[in-house]
Order: sequence, then C-alpha cells, then structure tokens
Amino acid sequence: MPEITFAHSEAGAVPTVLPHPSAPTCLEDTGLSLDLLLQLTLKHMHFAGELTGSELARRLGLRFTAIEPAVHALKSQHQIEIVGGAMVGPASYRYRITDKGRTRVTIFLEHNQYVGLAPVPLDRYIAYLREWKNAAPRSATRARVRDAFHHLVLRQRVLDQLGPAINAGNSLFVYGPPGNGKSVISQAIRNLLDGDIAIPYALEIEGQIVRLFDPVNHDALPLAEGDGLTDEAAADRRWMRCRRPVVTVGGELTLDSLELSYNATSRFYHAPVQAVANGGVLVIDDFGRQRMEPREFLNRWIVPLESRVDYLTLQTGQKFELPFAVLLVFATNLPPSTLVDEAFLRRIHYKVFAESPTADEFCAIFEGCCRSRSVPYDRAVVQGLLGGYFRPRVIPLRGCQPRDLIDQALSLAEYLGEPRILTTALLEAACDSYFVEDSEPAPKYA
Repeated sequence: MPEITFAHSEAGAVPTVLPHPSAPTCLEDTGLSLDLLLQLTLKHMHFAGELTGSELARRLGLRFTAIEPAVHALKSQHQIEIVGGAMVGPASYRYRITDKGRTRVTIFLEHNQYVGLAPVPLDRYIAYLREWKNAAPRSATRARVRDAFHHLVLRQRVLDQLGPAINAGNSLFVYGPPGNGKSVISQAIRNLLDGDIAIPYALEIEGQIVRLFDPVNHDALPLAEGDGLTDEAAADRRWMRCRRPVVTVGGELTLDSLELSYNATSRFYHAPVQAVANGGVLVIDDFGRQRMEPREFLNRWIVPLESRVDYLTLQTGQKFELPFAVLLVFATNLPPSTLVDEAFLRRIHYKVFAESPTADEFCAIFEGCCRSRSVPYDRAVVQGLLGGYFRPRVIPLRGCQPRDLIDQALSLAEYLGEPRILTTALLEAACDSYFVEDSEPAPKYA
C-alpha cells in the first residue's frame, strides 16, 4: 500500500476529517511516470505558448521541483526553450514551446486531449479513501438529527430510523405516497455528514485519465495559499478539498451512468455517478421510474453493496477496483417489494416510510410555509379548508400540498390585485386548479 503524506489545511466552515494530502517534492512522490508528466507539461505549453516554471507548476497542481525533470527533458530535446525571466532558478525562467515541441504534442493529443491538473494514481486514491473512511465521524444523535431536519415536519419514528442508518453508512429506502418529502428527506441527510473530503481532480489508471472532480456535484473549499515552491506544508493541489457530496439522479439514470464514460473525441474518461458521490450520498430519486428495469439496475449494485467495492472497466478491457464509499438512498413512491426481490432488500438494511401527515401536522407544515413567505397564518382558515374542501372530496393529505396551495393562492391574489392574505376563497380557488376532478359535474338545466 503506497504511503500518503498529509499537510494541514486552513480551518474552514467544514471540519477536516483527514489532513489534506501534502504536495510532492519530487517526481517519484507524485506516483506518476516521467512520460505522463512530460506529456501533460508539453500540452500546457502548447495551449499557453509561454509560461514561467512556477506558472506551469501551478497549472499542473504540483511544485516545480516535482515537474522539473519533465521540464529539463523537454528543454534537452529542444521542445521548449528559455526566453527570459528572473535568473534566480529554473522556476522563475520563462519557457516557450518550439516548433519541434508542437510537432510532438500533436502525437500526445492524439492519445488523449486531457489538459488539466496532473492526475492522482489510483492506488493513492484508494489508500486515501480507506484512511478517510476510518476517520470519518459518526455523530448522528437524536438531538442532531432533529436539528438537521428541523425545517421538515417529521415524526420521531422516522427520525429514529434515519439517524442509525446515517451513522452506520448503510444504504436505505425512503418510500411512501408521493408528495411527502422523500426527496427532501434524502437530500437533507447531508446536514449530518460531518467533515470534508479530498477529491482528486483526475485519476491515472493504467496510463488512462479519468476525470473525477465534478464542479456541479462537488463544492470546493479554499486551501491555504502558497507559492508551491518553498512552502513545505503546501497542500497537493491535484486534490480538491470539498464538502461531502450529495449527488441526486432521477428518471434520466441509465446503466451507462454507472460505468466509466469514455469520450471518443477527447480520449479520456469521466467517472460514473457512484464514484463522484464517494464519501457522501447518492440519491436515486423516483426509483422505479427509470427507463430500465429496476432489477437490471439493482443487479449492477448487488455486489458493491455487499463488498463495498465497485468494479469498473476501461476501453482496453482492463478491470479495476474502486472503493464504494457511498450512502445509497433510494427514494420511491412505489412499494419496494414490487421493485426488488428479497435478496436485494436484505442488503438495504434500513427502510424508512414517509407517512402522510395528520391534520395537525398538515397545519404545522402550512404554518411553516406561511412563515417562510412572510404571509399571515390563520389556523381557522386551514381547518376550514380541510373540513370544507378536503374531507367531502376524500382528498388524502400530502406534505407538499401546503406549499403548493399557498403559492397558487398568492399568485391568484396578485393576479386579482388583492393583498397577500390567505382567505378561504383564494385557497379553495387554488384547490380547484390543483386537484384533478375524475368525473364531470352534473349539468344544470334551466
């Protein structure tokens, strides 16, 4: 197992689980081959034209001492040349790509067009994740769970199921009737995920590049600034310090989304959704509504859920292991027993039923929605709506209804030029346009 060294990063809003990996001081410490680093260096020079040594190192996320062998080799081969700079050392020199270098870089770009931070070797990433998993805190207590879900009206039974599942890091089903906040519950789990995580910008696997950092799903946090040349505590900037991710996918999810995505034009890979979510939560929203059969999808993950190891395949056919450090949440309004078999349900240790609200809970949700919109709350109006509109029509209560009906009533008030006050007339009009009548009303004859 390769050794990883760490540098302490600046204190931020999110506590650190592990110190950030420290910057390599030489080529050997990067874990990369000279040939790969040489290719990346020449590509950066090709697109930039001219760079100082320190600027080049910054673009690669490394110290200059780590890339100096590649710079020296390219200079010796007359593929880059020194054109100026302060003569205090190679890091301050200004380098320019030569015609010979441009000829060679076209060959490199045919192999792949990746130009970015230097990748992290796969074995370094695996070693980090194993260390991180052992260090990650598990601190979901009753009080903390209640606080994390304070914006939702949930019964204590539901909260007491969520807390242990989060502490155990096990996957779970959140199921129940539509509109009861299953998606919101799933995404709010992040409020209980303490600590940050270091995520490589890219991975090097068997000479191939896999882009792992995703700016859409990864919230990058600042690191201490350093010049990358003399600061011995500088962090390895090939790794991005991030909040623990929450990745949500829905009906668009396909089996291909769970495999490496290879771009035939750029000739490098993008990591699948479960790898992007490593260290955090992957929410499969509206599970059962995907274009593929649920059993196909679940068969793909039955082994990772058991062994906590995923197996991915490169275009060359080479298979490799990747830790499956994901809290997998299935949110569905379909009964789990109709979607999966007993063998899979056994691997999902926690099943949380999102019940429909009672009348009192409906009123509490309504009050919270009014408060967030700075609208006066009148419990008598809400109780009148439940008794005069919902009960005669046998409309089941759902957690989303207060929010939706308030928004529609306020839109109607604005349209009519009325004040932002929720009256019975406005709310009943909102109900008329919100709920579907299954039968046509009886005709009235003169």
